[in-house]
Amino acid sequence: MQVPFLDLKAINARHAAELKAAAARVIDSGWYILGEEVKAFESDFAAWVGSPHCVGTSDGLSALILALRGWKELGLLKDGDGVAVPANTYIASILAITENRLRPVLVEPDEDTFNLGAGKLTDALTPDVKAVLAVHLYGQLADMPAIAQLCRDRGLLLLEDAAQAHGAHLGGVKAGTWGDAAAFSFYPGKNLGALGDAGALTCQDAKLAEMVRALRNYGSHEKYKNLVQGPNDRLDELQAALLRVKLRHIDADNARRQAIAARYRREIKNPAVRLPSVRAGEGSHVWHLFVVRVPDRAAFQQRLVEKGVHTAIHYPIAPHHQQAYARSLGHLKLPLTEALHREVVSLPVSPVMSDEQVAHVIAVVNA
Repeated sequence: MQVPFLDLKAINARHAAELKAAAARVIDSGWYILGEEVKAFESDFAAWVGSPHCVGTSDGLSALILALRGWKELGLLKDGDGVAVPANTYIASILAITENRLRPVLVEPDEDTFNLGAGKLTDALTPDVKAVLAVHLYGQLADMPAIAQLCRDRGLLLLEDAAQAHGAHLGGVKAGTWGDAAAFSFYPGKNLGALGDAGALTCQDAKLAEMVRALRNYGSHEKYKNLVQGPNDRLDELQAALLRVKLRHIDADNARRQAIAARYRREIKNPAVRLPSVRAGEGSHVWHLFVVRVPDRAAFQQRLVEKGVHTAIHYPIAPHHQQAYARSLGHLKLPLTEALHREVVSLPVSPVMSDEQVAHVIAVVNA
């Protein structure tokens, strides 16, 4: 039996008729940039997340960059300010910081959840740290009650990187509403995936939302009038229309991911495989990725692929070991982060996996 790591064709085929109708609607409208589809998706997504404001962007990285850039334009951050961020995140989180001439302050994660915890974060908060970028890695909320309280107590801005955590919640409070702002990615492989690149920012502050709307469109708040200097980071009409379709199905998809993950955690019994932990309730993790730790990753992956189970690594190289950051971060010693990047393996978890495929993954991992 073959179990692909990710089958985007199968994921989208379930909604083919709806997606084609949405695409046809956009084509027939003759309006392709910043029109009614973008407005409707922003409204729908804000309501689903529970946020007062949503601004569509070209991708998740742009949403992160524009959030920080917006705060700079509003005078809340300045060049050189520190931004605390988990050391084991995907590099995009750190790129957003350095693209804004801010300084990333890398914090070791919690060993059990892979996420930022309030304890180590507190230790990293030097006076020049003015913001925290909390990443909900692999689909699980970071320790947001404690982190949000810490940020309130210290007067720090709190930005969520919710690129992998669409719908994760604690006590009904969803990712995207714990902080001052949040960035989402709708990369095709995400729980809520477009058919191309797309992203969004949610926030509590109308002034930040207004600024980001201008920034994403060359800094223009009104046609041919530019408040600030800005890039072209707009969400297009076609992706917005397709995302409106897929938003209707994400709750069911997340529930299927959670059911698969629960079965993995219940039935995988291999002592060499360290299973992920859920910090606070099943709803707090939407299992964008099911990441385990193994001491001999290459041998483990080879054994699985020989039995038809395809895996991936998220992520093979720690950001501070990337050539891009060799001069600024390469001197750091982060033993837990480095161990995680040597040992993590992602098992297949997808809303289109059959029960038979799930059972096969479990049997092969346990063999």
